[in-house]
Formats: sequence, C-alpha cells, structure tokens
Amino acid sequence: MNIQQMMKQAQKMQKKMEEVQEEAAKEIIEASAGGGMVSVKVNGRQELLEINIEDDVINPEDKDMLSDLIIAAVNEGMKKAHDMVQERMSEITGGMGMNIPGMF
Repeated sequence: MNIQQMMKQAQKMQKKMEEVQEEAAKEIIEASAGGGMVSVKVNGRQELLEINIEDDVINPEDKDMLSDLIIAAVNEGMKKAHDMVQERMSEITGGMGMNIPGMF
C-alpha cells in the first residue's frame, strides 16, 4: 500500500468516525439506580438530558441517599454512553484500539 492509498483510507476512516459520532449524539441511553427510584437519560455525547426522581425517595432528612442515587444513575448512564460509542468506533477501526483522547 502506498502513501496516497493510506491517506485516502485514513480520510475515509475519519469521515466514518465523524458520522458515527453524529449518530451517537442522537442516541438516548437510559440508566437508573435504587431499583429505578432515580433514572437518567444521557446522549451519545455524554450529556445529561434528564433526571427523574420517584417521590418516595425524596426525604429531606436523607439528602445523602438521594445524592448517592443520582450520582450512581448519572455515572451508569455516562458509562453506557461511552461504551456504546467505543463499540461503534471499534467497528470502524477494526478493533485497532484507536482511543484518541477527546474524540469520544
């Protein structure tokens, strides 16, 4: 393979990666904690879109538990979003392990 072919291949891969990122940004991932007492929606860009909290978990005397449930649900949502994007990118790169910081 000559240099020009490699450059064309790299450009195709970059374009495909950009397309996957755009598609992933539209994906909505749901995650929950506390048996669904706190649930969140996150997109493929790892942006928090929505938090839902069941009424029975709102106890002014136990703010720490609510805080822990929110953190757990958000972290799970972010992990799922990250994993989804990584999986789609590995399909493009053929599992070459191209984890470019800031890319996804």
